[in-house]
Amino acid sequence: MKKIIIIFGLILIFSIIIIALLHYQMKKTARSTPPPNIPYLIVLGAKVNGDEMSLSLLNRANKALEYLEENPNTVIVVTGGQGKGENITEAEALKRFFLENGIEEEKLLVEDLSTSTYENLKYTKDLYNIDQAVIVSNDFHLYRSIKLAEKVGIKGHPLAAETPKVVKASLYIREYAAIIKMKIFGT
Repeated sequence: MKKIIIIFGLILIFSIIIIALLHYQMKKTARSTPPPNIPYLIVLGAKVNGDEMSLSLLNRANKALEYLEENPNTVIVVTGGQGKGENITEAEALKRFFLENGIEEEKLLVEDLSTSTYENLKYTKDLYNIDQAVIVSNDFHLYRSIKLAEKVGIKGHPLAAETPKVVKASLYIREYAAIIKMKIFGT
Protein backbone atom coordinates (compact mmCIF):
# COMPACT_ATOMS: atom_id res chain seq x y z
CA MET A 1 0.00 0.00 0.00
CA LYS A 2 2.84 2.37 0.85
CA LYS A 3 4.40 1.82 -2.60
CA ILE A 4 1.11 2.68 -4.30
CA ILE A 5 0.86 5.92 -2.33
CA ILE A 6 4.46 6.83 -3.23
CA ILE A 7 3.87 6.05 -6.92
CA PHE A 8 0.62 8.05 -6.91
CA GLY A 9 2.42 10.95 -5.18
CA LEU A 10 5.24 10.91 -7.73
CA ILE A 11 2.77 10.85 -10.62
CA LEU A 12 0.89 13.76 -9.05
CA ILE A 13 4.09 15.80 -8.55
CA PHE A 14 5.23 15.02 -12.11
CA SER A 15 1.82 16.06 -13.48
CA ILE A 16 1.89 19.34 -11.56
CA ILE A 17 5.39 20.11 -12.88
CA ILE A 18 4.33 19.35 -16.47
CA ILE A 19 1.22 21.57 -16.19
CA ALA A 20 3.26 24.39 -14.61
CA LEU A 21 5.81 24.24 -17.43
CA LEU A 22 3.09 24.21 -20.09
CA HIS A 23 1.29 27.09 -18.40
CA TYR A 24 4.51 29.10 -18.35
CA GLN A 25 5.07 28.47 -22.08
CA MET A 26 1.46 29.38 -22.88
CA LYS A 27 1.67 32.66 -20.93
CA LYS A 28 5.09 33.54 -22.35
CA THR A 29 3.86 33.01 -25.93
CA ALA A 30 0.70 35.04 -25.29
CA ARG A 31 2.76 38.00 -24.01
CA SER A 32 4.76 38.19 -27.26
CA THR A 33 4.24 41.10 -29.60
CA PRO A 34 4.47 40.39 -33.33
CA PRO A 35 6.79 42.55 -35.42
CA PRO A 36 5.26 45.07 -37.82
CA ASN A 37 4.71 44.51 -41.53
CA ILE A 38 4.50 40.74 -41.55
CA PRO A 39 3.03 39.90 -44.99
CA TYR A 40 0.22 37.64 -43.73
CA LEU A 41 -2.04 37.44 -40.72
CA ILE A 42 -3.84 34.14 -40.07
CA VAL A 43 -6.96 34.29 -37.91
CA LEU A 44 -7.64 30.82 -36.56
CA GLY A 45 -11.26 29.74 -36.57
CA ALA A 46 -13.43 29.20 -33.50
CA LYS A 47 -17.06 28.45 -32.78
CA VAL A 48 -19.84 30.20 -34.68
CA ASN A 49 -23.32 30.12 -33.17
CA GLY A 50 -25.66 29.94 -36.15
CA ASP A 51 -24.41 32.95 -38.11
CA GLU A 52 -22.86 34.80 -35.16
CA MET A 53 -19.26 34.62 -34.00
CA SER A 54 -18.66 33.29 -30.50
CA LEU A 55 -16.99 35.71 -28.11
CA SER A 56 -13.71 33.81 -28.59
CA LEU A 57 -13.85 34.30 -32.36
CA LEU A 58 -14.96 37.92 -32.04
CA ASN A 59 -12.03 38.64 -29.73
CA ARG A 60 -9.68 37.11 -32.32
CA ALA A 61 -11.21 39.20 -35.11
CA ASN A 62 -10.96 42.43 -33.12
CA LYS A 63 -7.33 41.74 -32.20
CA ALA A 64 -6.52 41.04 -35.85
CA LEU A 65 -8.21 44.29 -36.85
CA GLU A 66 -5.95 46.20 -34.44
CA TYR A 67 -2.87 44.74 -36.13
CA LEU A 68 -4.26 45.49 -39.59
CA GLU A 69 -4.92 49.10 -38.71
CA GLU A 70 -1.22 49.55 -37.95
CA ASN A 71 -0.05 47.30 -40.82
CA PRO A 72 -2.32 48.07 -43.79
CA ASN A 73 -0.27 46.03 -46.29
CA THR A 74 -0.76 42.78 -44.39
CA VAL A 75 -3.04 40.23 -46.11
CA ILE A 76 -5.53 38.36 -43.92
CA VAL A 77 -6.22 34.65 -44.06
CA VAL A 78 -9.51 33.71 -42.40
CA THR A 79 -9.75 30.05 -41.44
CA GLY A 80 -12.23 27.50 -40.23
CA GLY A 81 -14.77 25.10 -41.63
CA GLN A 82 -18.35 24.51 -40.55
CA GLY A 83 -19.18 22.50 -37.46
CA LYS A 84 -22.29 21.49 -35.55
CA GLY A 85 -24.62 24.39 -34.86
CA GLU A 86 -22.89 26.57 -37.41
CA ASN A 87 -24.96 27.87 -40.35
CA ILE A 88 -21.83 29.24 -42.03
CA THR A 89 -18.17 28.42 -41.89
CA GLU A 90 -15.97 30.09 -39.31
CA ALA A 91 -14.00 31.58 -42.21
CA GLU A 92 -17.18 33.10 -43.66
CA ALA A 93 -18.08 34.67 -40.31
CA LEU A 94 -14.61 36.20 -40.13
CA LYS A 95 -14.75 37.36 -43.74
CA ARG A 96 -18.07 39.13 -43.11
CA PHE A 97 -16.61 40.79 -40.01
CA PHE A 98 -13.60 42.16 -41.88
CA LEU A 99 -15.66 43.36 -44.84
CA GLU A 100 -18.06 45.13 -42.44
CA ASN A 101 -15.03 46.78 -40.83
CA GLY A 102 -13.66 48.25 -44.04
CA ILE A 103 -11.15 45.61 -45.13
CA GLU A 104 -11.12 45.23 -48.92
CA GLU A 105 -12.06 41.81 -50.25
CA GLU A 106 -8.79 41.66 -52.23
CA LYS A 107 -6.92 41.60 -48.90
CA LEU A 108 -8.82 38.50 -47.69
CA LEU A 109 -7.81 34.91 -48.34
CA VAL A 110 -10.12 32.11 -47.25
CA GLU A 111 -9.44 28.62 -45.90
CA ASP A 112 -12.84 27.11 -45.11
CA LEU A 113 -12.41 23.33 -44.96
CA SER A 114 -10.47 22.83 -41.72
CA THR A 115 -11.86 21.30 -38.56
CA SER A 116 -8.82 21.69 -36.28
CA THR A 117 -5.96 24.06 -35.56
CA TYR A 118 -3.54 21.79 -37.38
CA GLU A 119 -5.80 21.78 -40.46
CA ASN A 120 -6.26 25.58 -40.27
CA LEU A 121 -2.52 25.96 -40.66
CA LYS A 122 -1.81 23.01 -42.97
CA TYR A 123 -4.55 23.91 -45.44
CA THR A 124 -3.50 27.57 -45.34
CA LYS A 125 0.09 26.58 -46.12
CA ASP A 126 -1.07 24.27 -48.93
CA LEU A 127 -3.40 26.86 -50.47
CA TYR A 128 -1.26 29.97 -50.24
CA ASN A 129 2.34 28.78 -49.66
CA ILE A 130 2.78 31.17 -46.74
CA ASP A 131 6.19 31.07 -45.06
CA GLN A 132 5.64 33.68 -42.34
CA ALA A 133 2.53 35.04 -40.65
CA VAL A 134 1.12 36.66 -37.57
CA ILE A 135 -1.12 34.03 -36.01
CA VAL A 136 -4.13 35.30 -34.09
CA SER A 137 -5.86 33.18 -31.51
CA ASN A 138 -6.93 33.39 -27.89
CA ASP A 139 -4.12 33.61 -25.37
CA PHE A 140 -4.49 30.03 -24.08
CA HIS A 141 -4.25 28.63 -27.63
CA LEU A 142 -1.24 30.41 -29.10
CA TYR A 143 1.62 28.25 -27.82
CA ARG A 144 0.26 25.14 -29.53
CA SER A 145 -0.76 27.14 -32.61
CA ILE A 146 2.78 28.46 -33.10
CA LYS A 147 4.25 24.98 -32.64
CA LEU A 148 1.81 23.54 -35.21
CA ALA A 149 2.62 26.37 -37.62
CA GLU A 150 6.30 25.42 -37.37
CA LYS A 151 5.40 21.80 -38.18
CA VAL A 152 3.72 22.83 -41.43
CA GLY A 153 6.49 25.28 -42.42
CA ILE A 154 5.08 28.63 -41.31
CA LYS A 155 7.16 30.91 -39.09
CA GLY A 156 4.45 32.15 -36.76
CA HIS A 157 4.39 35.35 -34.74
CA PRO A 158 1.78 35.12 -31.96
CA LEU A 159 -0.89 37.76 -31.44
CA ALA A 160 -3.06 37.03 -28.41
CA ALA A 161 -6.74 37.81 -28.12
CA GLU A 162 -8.37 37.66 -24.73
CA THR A 163 -10.05 34.41 -23.76
CA PRO A 164 -13.60 34.96 -22.50
CA LYS A 165 -13.64 34.56 -18.72
CA VAL A 166 -16.73 32.32 -18.71
CA VAL A 167 -14.86 29.55 -20.54
CA LYS A 168 -11.27 30.28 -19.53
CA ALA A 169 -10.76 27.46 -16.99
CA SER A 170 -12.24 24.73 -19.17
CA LEU A 171 -10.32 25.90 -22.24
CA TYR A 172 -7.00 25.94 -20.38
CA ILE A 173 -7.57 22.40 -19.09
CA ARG A 174 -8.47 21.20 -22.58
CA GLU A 175 -5.44 22.96 -24.02
CA TYR A 176 -3.02 21.27 -21.60
CA ALA A 177 -4.30 17.92 -22.86
CA ALA A 178 -4.05 19.06 -26.50
CA ILE A 179 -0.43 20.19 -26.02
CA ILE A 180 0.52 16.88 -24.42
CA LYS A 181 -1.18 15.03 -27.30
CA MET A 182 0.70 17.23 -29.81
CA LYS A 183 4.02 16.50 -28.12
CA ILE A 184 3.34 12.76 -28.13
CA PHE A 185 1.67 12.31 -31.52
CA GLY A 186 2.88 15.35 -33.48
CA THR A 187 -0.44 17.09 -34.25
